[in-house]
Amino acid sequence: MSGEQLRDLVSRGMVLHQAGKLAEAEALCRHILEIEPRHVTVLTMLGTIHAQRHNLGEAVRLFGLSLEADPLQLGALYNRGIVLAELKRFDEALESYDRALALKPGDPVILNNRGNALAELKRFEEALECYDRAIAIKADYPDPFFNRGLVLSGLKRYEEALVDYDQALAIRPDHAGALFNRANVLTELRRHIQALNSFDRAIALDPDDPLALNNRGNVLADLCRHKEALESYDRAIALKPDYLEALFNRGVVLSELKRYEEALVSFERAIAIQPDFPLAFPYAQGSIACRRLYVCDWLTCEDMIDEIVERGLAGEKALVPFDSYVLEDSAELHYQCARTYSRDKNPAAPHPVWKGERYAHGRIRVAYVSFDFREHVLAYQLAGAIEHHDRARFETTALSLYPRVQGAMQNRLRNAFERFVDVSDRSDLEVARLVRELEIDILVDLTGHTRGGRMGIFARRPAPVQVNFNCPGTSGADYIDYIVTDRIVVPPEHHPYYAEKVVYLPDTFQANDSQRRIAERTPSRSEAGLPENGFVFCSFNGSYKFRSPVFDIWMRLLLKFEGSLLWLRSARSTVVDNLRREAKARGVNPERLIFAPYVKQMEDHLARQRVADLFLDTVPYNAQTTASDALWAGLPVLTCLGGALPARVAASVLTAVGLPELVTRSLEEYEALATSLVQEPERLRGIRDRLSNNRLTHPLFDTARFTRHLESAYEQMWQRHGQGEAPRHFSVTPLFGAVAESATGGK
Repeated sequence: MSGEQLRDLVSRGMVLHQAGKLAEAEALCRHILEIEPRHVTVLTMLGTIHAQRHNLGEAVRLFGLSLEADPLQLGALYNRGIVLAELKRFDEALESYDRALALKPGDPVILNNRGNALAELKRFEEALECYDRAIAIKADYPDPFFNRGLVLSGLKRYEEALVDYDQALAIRPDHAGALFNRANVLTELRRHIQALNSFDRAIALDPDDPLALNNRGNVLADLCRHKEALESYDRAIALKPDYLEALFNRGVVLSELKRYEEALVSFERAIAIQPDFPLAFPYAQGSIACRRLYVCDWLTCEDMIDEIVERGLAGEKALVPFDSYVLEDSAELHYQCARTYSRDKNPAAPHPVWKGERYAHGRIRVAYVSFDFREHVLAYQLAGAIEHHDRARFETTALSLYPRVQGAMQNRLRNAFERFVDVSDRSDLEVARLVRELEIDILVDLTGHTRGGRMGIFARRPAPVQVNFNCPGTSGADYIDYIVTDRIVVPPEHHPYYAEKVVYLPDTFQANDSQRRIAERTPSRSEAGLPENGFVFCSFNGSYKFRSPVFDIWMRLLLKFEGSLLWLRSARSTVVDNLRREAKARGVNPERLIFAPYVKQMEDHLARQRVADLFLDTVPYNAQTTASDALWAGLPVLTCLGGALPARVAASVLTAVGLPELVTRSLEEYEALATSLVQEPERLRGIRDRLSNNRLTHPLFDTARFTRHLESAYEQMWQRHGQGEAPRHFSVTPLFGAVAESATGGK
C-alpha cells in the first residue's frame, strides 16, 4: 500500500472518529495497524477510542505504544494523563502532564488538569499555583476557577472558594457544578438564603440530581422551613431510593415537625438498606434511640442505651449533646459528648478574630447570641432581664440567628436591646467580624448545642470574654470562658465536667420575667377537659422526658388514689397510643390519661394550670422553663434531684421560690412524698398558699434582683480580663440580703 493510500485511510479514520462512529473508526484503525503496527497517529486515535469507551487499561497501553514510537506527541501525553487520572494513578498522570507541558508550557488546559492531579495527591498549594498559572494565561477559562474553588473548599477557605465559583459562573452562567458547589460553600458560611438560590439554579439545570436536592433540604431545615425540606428530601429519595443520607436527614426533619413515628420509619428504611447504618453515620445511633424516646417506645430504646453511652464516654460520635441530656443522667457523658461534638463541628479557629486588642469603653458591651429571639420559651424568660439591664453601665446587643419574623415578642426584644441585629444569613466568620467591629466586650451564647446553635461564631474568638448562659449543659469548648449557673445545678464536685469556669449566681441561674401575664379567668375543670372531681396530677413536660421508672410511679399513684388522673400536654397519636398502652399494661384505665389540647396564648396555658393539684416532674431531664411556668401559675412542682445539670434544674427553681421541701433525692422518696401530699390535703393547701405569697417575694421571679446579680457576674469577668488574669471559678455575692436556703443543705 502506498504512503498516499495509507494517509487517506488515516484521514478517513479521523473523520469517522470525529463523527462519533467509534466502531467503524476502531475497525479502520486496526486495519491500518496490521499494515503499519507503529503508526503513532493511529495508536493515539485507537487509545482515545478506548478511553471514550472507558476501556481505560487498554487506552493506557495504546498511548504507551504510541509514545514509545514518538515521545514528543502532545496529544498522546495529554490524553494518557487524563486516563491515568481516571484510573487514580495520579503520580503517573502528573508525569504525563509534565511531559506535555514541556512541549507546550503555556497550555491552560494542561495546567488545569495538572492542578487536578496535584489536588488528588493532596499537594494543594502546588495545585493552586497551577490553576493560577492557567488563569493568568486564559482569564475566560472557567475550569481552573471551578477547580481552584474545589481545592479551597476542601481546605475550608470558603470565602476564597466562593470568589472562584462566582468567577466560573461569570464566564459560564450555566455551570451546574459551580452552582452546586457555590451553594455548598454558602451553606458552610451559613448564608442560607443565597445558598438556597444557588441550589435552585443548579437543580433547574439538572432536576435529577439527588445530591443537590438533599443538600437543598439541609438548607431549608436550617432555615426552619421543615415542610419544604421534607419535600426536597422526598424528591431526592424518589430519584435514589437507597440514598442513606437523605433518609437520615428526612428522619431528622420529621422529628422537628414532631412526626416522630414517621421519622423512625425513615431511619428504619436506612437500616434495612445498610444494617450498620446507625454506627456508620456520625451521631445516628443516638438520634434513632432518642426518637424512640420521643414516641415513648421505651423497650426498644432501653436495649440500645448501654452501647450508646459506652461509645459516647469513649469519645465516639454517638450522641449530639442534646440527645445525651435526654438519654442518661451523667455529667461525665454530657461533657464527653459536648467535647467530641465541639471538636468535630466547631474546632477553635487557628486565627482568632479578636487579637488581644484592649478596649476602653465607658460601659461594658454585652452581646447576646440566640436562635430564640422570637415567640419562644427562652424569650419569655429573658425579656424582663434584658429590659432591667442598667444602661448606665451596660450596652446590650442582640445577634439574632433566627430568620427575621414579626411578632409581639420580637418587637418587645427589639425595644429591650439597644441594638438588635438579624444575622441569620451571615456566615459565622461574618458574625464574628461584626462582633469585633462592634468591640463587644462579653459575648453570651444563649443557644449552645440546642437547635439553631452557632458555636462556629464563638470558635473564631471574636470577643475577649465568651460566656455560656441559660444552656442545658457545657459547651465542651475551650474557647468559652465561663458558664453562668448556680450551686444546685452544678455542684463544685462537677467542675471537671465543664470546659468553662463556673460562675455561681446567688439564687438560681434561670432568668424569669415577673411581668408575664396570666389570664385573669381560670377555666373550669370541664372547660379544661377534666372531670370536676378527683386529684389531678399534671406533667406538661415533653414526652421525650418520660421514662419507664417515673411512669411506673405515676401509674402506681393513679391505682392508689381512686378518681385521680394524669394530665399531660397534647401529643401526636403515636405518643398518646403508646402511653395509654403502657398505662393499661400497668393495670390503669388508659382513659385516666388526659391530654390537654394546644392553647395558642401562653397566658391561657398558664391560667389553666391552676386547676391541677400537683405537677409531677421527670428524670433524667427535669422540667426547666415548664417548672417555672407551673410555679408562676401557682401549681406546686414535685421533683427528684438527679446527677447532671438537666436533672437538677427544678430543684434550683423550687429552692429559689422557697419550696425546697418539694425536692426529693430518690424515686422512692419522690413517690412517698407524692402519696403524702394527696393524703394530706391541708399540707398541700399550705404549700399552695406559701407559693402564692413566695412567687412575689422570693428570688425566682424577682427579675431586677436576678439582673443585678448577672451584671455583677459580668463586671467580675470583665475586671479579671482587664487585669490580665485567666478565667477562674467564682461566686457572685448577694446584693439583696441572704441567699435562699439550698435544697442540697447549704447556702
